[in-house]
Amino acid sequence: MPPEPRKGMPDTALTRDVFDRRFRERFIDPAFDKLKSEIDRIADAAWDAYSDGRKAPRTRKAGAGYADPDYELSDDWRAAKSAVEAAQRQHDDRQGPLRILMINGSSRSEHTCPGEMSKSWRLLEIARAVLSQADDVEIEVLDLSRLSSEYGLHIHPCKACFSTAAPLCHWPCSCYPNHGQGQVQDWMAEIYTMWVRAHGVMIVAPVHWYQAPSPLKLMMDRMVCADGGNPDPTASGGKDAGRAKALELQGWHYPRHLEGRLFSLIVHGDTEGAETLRRMLADWLTSMHMAPAAPGAVLERYIGYFRPYATSHEDLDADTDVQEEVRIAARTLLEALRRKRDGKLLSTGTMHQERRPK
Repeated sequence: MPPEPRKGMPDTALTRDVFDRRFRERFIDPAFDKLKSEIDRIADAAWDAYSDGRKAPRTRKAGAGYADPDYELSDDWRAAKSAVEAAQRQHDDRQGPLRILMINGSSRSEHTCPGEMSKSWRLLEIARAVLSQADDVEIEVLDLSRLSSEYGLHIHPCKACFSTAAPLCHWPCSCYPNHGQGQVQDWMAEIYTMWVRAHGVMIVAPVHWYQAPSPLKLMMDRMVCADGGNPDPTASGGKDAGRAKALELQGWHYPRHLEGRLFSLIVHGDTEGAETLRRMLADWLTSMHMAPAAPGAVLERYIGYFRPYATSHEDLDADTDVQEEVRIAARTLLEALRRKRDGKLLSTGTMHQERRPK
């Protein structure tokens, strides 16, 4: 018998008063005052969905091809799965372009409180200028700073299903949307397709307190389903923890949904932590069976080391070595992707001359 799921944490169910207060906070603007009766009716409907626990109110029977054809499968998850499968077909099309996903891991943007773009965005643009010159490349940009500046865009936190049992973590993630809980507008369904479609991924990120910036870390945690996640939610009875434990103990195959893709990393800091973050990101990507394009495609640097933050962009202006190293990383990633497509062994060395040879 598989072990029983452990329980005993405090209940998080809200009273109607607390639910109403939280729900109505989004309507605090006086512009909503004239709509009070309408908001009252919407609040009643939202409470009904919450108290009834209607996570996925629109479902259909899974049908052929699933372990349990009669399982009521969420329309939301079915759409996400279909998009991932279409992205995989694009990835596998050898007649198509090389697809590179470029990720801005910084939360800073002139469109919100900081009032200024990030150095990560500038470095990404330097790399994109190199890659965009290639006729055989299609570039997709994932700008995670949009989480802090764009209305209604979220990456909800990972619920750690994998830690209970690997098959409980579905590919793509089925934890969201949870309509009853109001956990909607989750960006990850779209982000999964970006990763799947890509042949190569370049992440440009700053250090925040020795760690990845919060938007990048949110995405990383939600990528866990790409590394061993269950592509058939019906096999685990949806979110049946006991059934998922039994399924894992029968011998889980841990499918690597991003295996074989190449990556490049550009990590930069102001005072400390860049090397730590670069190693952590590289370990994370390689644990998903992705591979560094070459040493020249992975680097960490300090820009304006221990200088005022107010002049950090001017310090980047002056640091032409860092700018050229980013170009080298982009060229290295592109060359590695071409060699991989042509069936040639990847070089273990730097494919382009180093900017600062020892």
